[in-house]
Amino acid sequence: MATFNSEDLFLSRAKFVMKFLGVWMPPVDETLPRKLFKIFMLTLQYLFLIFQTIYITQIWGDLEAVSQPSYLLFTQACLCLKITIFHVNIDNLRELLKQMGSEVFLPQSRVHEEILKTQAARIKRFLLAFMISSQIVCTIWVVHPMLQKTGPRKFPFDMWMPVSPDDSPQYEIGYAFQLLTICMSAYMYFGVDSVALSLVIFGCAQVEIIKDKILSISPVQHRLKESERKIIFEKNHKILVECVIQHQAVVTFTQLVEDTYHWYLLFQLTGDVGVTCMSALNILAQEVRSLQFVTILIYVIVMLSQLFICCWSGHELTATSEGLHTVLYQCIWYEQDLKFKRDLRFVMMRMSRPMVLRAGHYIGMSRQTFVAVLRMSYSYFAVLNQANRVEQQ
Repeated sequence: MATFNSEDLFLSRAKFVMKFLGVWMPPVDETLPRKLFKIFMLTLQYLFLIFQTIYITQIWGDLEAVSQPSYLLFTQACLCLKITIFHVNIDNLRELLKQMGSEVFLPQSRVHEEILKTQAARIKRFLLAFMISSQIVCTIWVVHPMLQKTGPRKFPFDMWMPVSPDDSPQYEIGYAFQLLTICMSAYMYFGVDSVALSLVIFGCAQVEIIKDKILSISPVQHRLKESERKIIFEKNHKILVECVIQHQAVVTFTQLVEDTYHWYLLFQLTGDVGVTCMSALNILAQEVRSLQFVTILIYVIVMLSQLFICCWSGHELTATSEGLHTVLYQCIWYEQDLKFKRDLRFVMMRMSRPMVLRAGHYIGMSRQTFVAVLRMSYSYFAVLNQANRVEQQ
């Protein structure tokens, strides 16, 4: 069991994508070409954000015009913040990966391995669906200008560009910049989200393993000899102590995950309010049968699915840890010795407090939070839509 690698099980896809993009956790002896490649890839993302900001500044005052590029601005700003936080807290990530491979988290049976594999498969399926859908949206975005046979040439996105679409090869250079940057943005989103959320689900898997250990406590039959009963008592008490140590390790691990990514999660919540609100406002300006309408609609669904995965991961951590004290009561505690029963009371008191993943160390990530974001987005949308109608009148 010592050869089991939880890091590769949960983070193999994220590591592959982020290494390919040059933004994965750098080695201690990082080479100069690798550093330059990482700087180049990050610079592209920041330039995309800067160009969008300049364009919105130029058209500021026209609510309908601002709504069109704003949703993409929120998305890109969120990505830039996420990737910045990822690299600023790189030492915390090293520590998290080190803890993932520690002895206390190693599976001790086939059942434990299956728990880890099942939880890893769940989060991977969600994130893979997000990556595929985001690439579909990016493809539609970049192909849409090519399908327009009338009118002047346009770039895929409305944003300030240092080159003109009217001249060649400036048009081709600008088009390639927007195409490559937006596709890389989607992959970076996938990579950064995969790291943070897979670590949360790894914590859920460890809680499930603790539950399995608790339920594996052996019954003690009265007909056994005193010496045999004593051996079973000691074995069961050892299991209880192992569960306590592992639980403390999971609490420390998930707290470090929150400390590392809490700003990331907070901006995800606030950013999605802006994305949903401005996208809905932009949809109203499009014809229902137009490709632009379909693209924006799919984009909103993709971004909401990303938010749901974040909230679902936090909800799973809380829901899984909430049942620990109940599982403790379900074990065969009544057949154990006095020492086991006395320690069990303190363990139940400690494990009755669920683990909560908080955005900004304040907002708990849960399905209720997801619904609250949707309600808030609709409220802002209703206000802005009313303001837009008044402006048009």
